[in-house]
Amino acid sequence: MKKQYIVIAVLAGAVAFLVASCFQKNGTQHIKSGNEPISYNFDIRPILSDKCFACHGPDAKKREAGLRLDVAESAYGKLREGKGFAIFPGKPEQSEVYKRITSLDPTYQMPTPESHLGLLNESEVGLVKKWIEQGARYEQHWAFAAPRKSALPRVADDNWPRNEIDYFTLDKMEENDLEPSEEASREQLIKRLSLDLTGLAPSLALQQKFEKDESEKTYEKIVDELIARKSFGEKMAVQWMDVARYGDSFGYQNDHSRTQWPWRDWVISAFNKNVPYDRFVTWQLAGDLLPNASKEQILATAFLRNHKYNEEAGIILEEYRIEYNLDKTKTVSSGLLGLTVECAQCHDHKYDPISQEDYYRLFAFFNNSKEKGQAKIIGGTAVVPALDITDAERKSILNFVNSKDTSTIWVSVMSENDTIRPTHILSRGVYDAPGRIVTASGLKAVMKFDTTLYPKNRLGLAKWMFNKNNPLTARVYVNQVWQEFFGRGIVKSTGDFGMQGDLPSHPALLDWLAVDFMEHGWNVKRLVKQIVMSATYRQSSKLTPEKKEKDPENIYLARGARYRIPAEMIRDVVLSSSGLLSPEIGGASVRPYQPKGLWENSTAGRGDLTKYVPDTGSNLYRRGIYTFIKVTLPPPAMIVFDASSRDHCEVKRQKTNTPLQALIMLNDPAVLEASRVLAERMIAKSANVQANIRESFLRIVCRQPTEKEMELLTEYYNSEASTFTKDKKHAVRVLNAGEYPHEPKVNQVQAAALMRVINALYNMEEVITKS
Repeated sequence: MKKQYIVIAVLAGAVAFLVASCFQKNGTQHIKSGNEPISYNFDIRPILSDKCFACHGPDAKKREAGLRLDVAESAYGKLREGKGFAIFPGKPEQSEVYKRITSLDPTYQMPTPESHLGLLNESEVGLVKKWIEQGARYEQHWAFAAPRKSALPRVADDNWPRNEIDYFTLDKMEENDLEPSEEASREQLIKRLSLDLTGLAPSLALQQKFEKDESEKTYEKIVDELIARKSFGEKMAVQWMDVARYGDSFGYQNDHSRTQWPWRDWVISAFNKNVPYDRFVTWQLAGDLLPNASKEQILATAFLRNHKYNEEAGIILEEYRIEYNLDKTKTVSSGLLGLTVECAQCHDHKYDPISQEDYYRLFAFFNNSKEKGQAKIIGGTAVVPALDITDAERKSILNFVNSKDTSTIWVSVMSENDTIRPTHILSRGVYDAPGRIVTASGLKAVMKFDTTLYPKNRLGLAKWMFNKNNPLTARVYVNQVWQEFFGRGIVKSTGDFGMQGDLPSHPALLDWLAVDFMEHGWNVKRLVKQIVMSATYRQSSKLTPEKKEKDPENIYLARGARYRIPAEMIRDVVLSSSGLLSPEIGGASVRPYQPKGLWENSTAGRGDLTKYVPDTGSNLYRRGIYTFIKVTLPPPAMIVFDASSRDHCEVKRQKTNTPLQALIMLNDPAVLEASRVLAERMIAKSANVQANIRESFLRIVCRQPTEKEMELLTEYYNSEASTFTKDKKHAVRVLNAGEYPHEPKVNQVQAAALMRVINALYNMEEVITKS
């Protein structure tokens, strides 16, 4: 038996050696040369997290041998089992960690074969060795250290940068043996700018204006013009609706409609007025607690009341009251602080230095609200506490609220109890298992909550968040804005800046932007302009074989971003390019076309949302941000294109590619109607087939078609015209799309054939892709 064990051990050792050789050959990390300092946060911790923390990390229940490698005191201490030290600073050969990660003995090596974590590769072993040689210095988690505005890096090609952003990105490119791409064409740039700054396809007039004006300041003038448009606020607000989990219904069982849209009007107005981010968020967290709070400031607090509400009789009131405050805590922690604090609802966080007590101290800020567990409806569509907005106020102090109705509007907002409600640590996170009482406080791992500076209420929380020493608030928002323009954040895990989140690809850039953002008064429009004025943003998105091999995810930004635009924007591009878009800003949510029977087949049969009745007239052509969102059954076309369901805070949408997406672009009544309306308008203006196809291409694709494309589209037009000429009734049926009035005296055969061409254009990947 002993002999058999030795044979197995030898074989296992041989396999381990082969595996190690494979890892060493294919490892992606490089061993730093000379005395280049090794960073615990950026070089060592990712290795330990991947290979060691499962058994020697923060989770006490899975910890082996009482050893923690995530804490210096434990790692430096004498081992409980056996002799020596896990890490002996300066002496890797006397460090048990180093000896075990280099061992080929399966009974001694770490990670163990049974863990299936895999051996460290050559570069990882080299980094650990050098780190120990350099003193094995542990560091505070990068996201919990205040951001620092470092000097601009020195770059080889100092002619390329257009602003400070470019020095940081070019430095990373040069470090990874990459070169920036050439600047995108003017056609690509105007489309990119229009989509990113307004969410709309650029009009023909805007395209021509940018193409003809070749002065040095043209680009900046176009940027300023687009940022000044009202559509800028609508575009920026879409992301904030996801963070704020905005919906038009209560979200449980019967799922009645509710009126929170005046808050959405406020958000759009705030972005257009360039309200500083610190004030923008402070009002939403604690507008009602400001001295002599105005109705606008109180309205902003609807941000915290956008969560789902249970209207059902017979529910346990305390259970749902707690649930609503758990939701607020998650929204603030994930959406504003970029942390997975909700992991500590039931127990201490397993990876971040956040205890269950810390969680309920944060929870306590929201626990003093006057709201109840069961929704008490006021004004038909708002839950107490609620704010009344009169018609007179909409014409004066709240003139950003768009309503054609003269009756009073009620919106759910925040309001505090007169006396402090005790907050208990809940055992296992269960509402009916209260434990020790705690008081409100910010997360101590992030920054001290100084009670001499901050009151223990939501206003104090806001002040703590916007103290310039808070390491997270500015970083998190800058990262979210960056994600809006490049498709991924500098920190890829947008909602998790904690220990298990991704490391920033450009940490110095993230810090520089965060500090600069704060230094310039939390100015959102200035931040946006900085990004789009950079050479980094203006690059062509063309992917070369070399860049695909070296940087397939475009982490180092050596080319322009290329990704499918968000669901709301797909709708907006179709409507704006066809000329159907209603320019109205704000107002109540609208109900565009939707497949019949969806609401009817998924409801309890009670309430005002049991049947879906599409709107008529201009309401059919409103932007995607205004589409009515029934939380239990969100708009199907938007969900297929990965829009948020809005039942919880979301800071990053997934991107999928499914056949349903193609089917929607081919068959959605909105797309077909837009194709028909544009075709009829073209035919009414001119019978020139080539000119109509070319103009349609410019409107929709936003560039000149190639000769080959014109040839294919003309051939397709002629083929369809021939078919419709033989069957004119078929042409009439094809043109029967949508309720928008037909152009009078239009040749139906020509209109139907051109409609087919336009519909084909809308189905080009390029149309719904930012590149």
